Amino acid sequence: MRNETWRRDPQKRVQVVVLGRNKLLLAVGIFLLAAAYLLYVRQEQAASVTGTAAAGERTIHMVTGEFKSTLPDGKEIEAYRWDPGTIVVRKGEKVKLSITGVNGASHPFMIEGLGIKGEVKKGEETVVSFQADKPGVYRLICLTHPDFAHSGPMIGYIVVN
Repeated sequence: MRNETWRRDPQKRVQVVVLGRNKLLLAVGIFLLAAAYLLYVRQEQAASVTGTAAAGERTIHMVTGEFKSTLPDGKEIEAYRWDPGTIVVRKGEKVKLSITGVNGASHPFMIEGLGIKGEVKKGEETVVSFQADKPGVYRLICLTHPDFAHSGPMIGYIVVN
């Protein structure tokens, strides 16, 4: 075994790279684009693994939720929501919404532009199916809680790409 001593060679110089503002912004931009692409790919892979049934119909599970709070004057306020509040589907995709009533006794609802109506009751599951034929944003509206005056708005969004 040899004993070696490491010495600094005075002839070698250390190079320091200084990036200008434009190059730094470019590097950050490239990094953000790469990160966004990786997140998109991961989301697409997850959707293809977990979201599509054998018959080509994707089931999306939703629940009704409630938020309560007490104001400084002692008055209680509450708001109802769909969870998740926004779902994204592909144009042409067959979708089955499975909505379970967790909070609130009854939530009669409609989906604007799709001609779908139904009702979700506490402790029960309501299932509605549709095919997303036209791109756009469709509102899932609880008719009991359509605005702030009625403990809402309890509005969900179905985005068809």
